[in-house]
Amino acid sequence: MTQAIPKLVTFEDFAAWRSEGGRYELHDGVIVEMAQSAGDHEYIVGFLVEKIAVEYVRNGLSYFIPKTALVKSAISQSCYSPDLLLLNRPALKL
Repeated sequence: MTQAIPKLVTFEDFAAWRSEGGRYELHDGVIVEMAQSAGDHEYIVGFLVEKIAVEYVRNGLSYFIPKTALVKSAISQSCYSPDLLLLNRPALKL
């Protein structure tokens, strides 16, 4: 009996494929469907976003909190969709 070796997905392939529905991450080249957060977890994330946003606006900082960003690992074929990500807009290479 032979077993097929699964093809690992690159970050570039994953980013091009990324589905509009559902929540997916790339773990060491394997696409993983993530559960939707709910309940207390969602409440805490919302609370933190609200408090952090108030502070960076109050301090006149060019930060923002993206909703659907991916964070790519520098050392593997992995990328994650964090619950909360604060980015410094001027520091981004677009």
